[in-house]
Amino acid sequence: MVRLRLKVGPKGQIVIPKPLREAYGIREGGVVFAEPREDGVLIQGVKRPDEVVLWIRERRRSVGGEEGRLGELAEVDLEEEFRV
Repeated sequence: MVRLRLKVGPKGQIVIPKPLREAYGIREGGVVFAEPREDGVLIQGVKRPDEVVLWIRERRRSVGGEEGRLGELAEVDLEEEFRV
């Protein structure tokens, strides 16, 4: 595991090194998630919407799911549908 020492600025800001930004798709003006953990804070880049859609389509194909149609769920009571 690689550990980098980063300096915290006066407003609590850190600079994520360029190789890490590039590797994880973190861009200027973009968004990241900060998730508190017991052993520290996880900072995670947010994928672009087109990447998320592509992932969903690939996942659906791999599990044999069908393409959804606009309005298909209009008449479905989701609370009843997924009640355990």
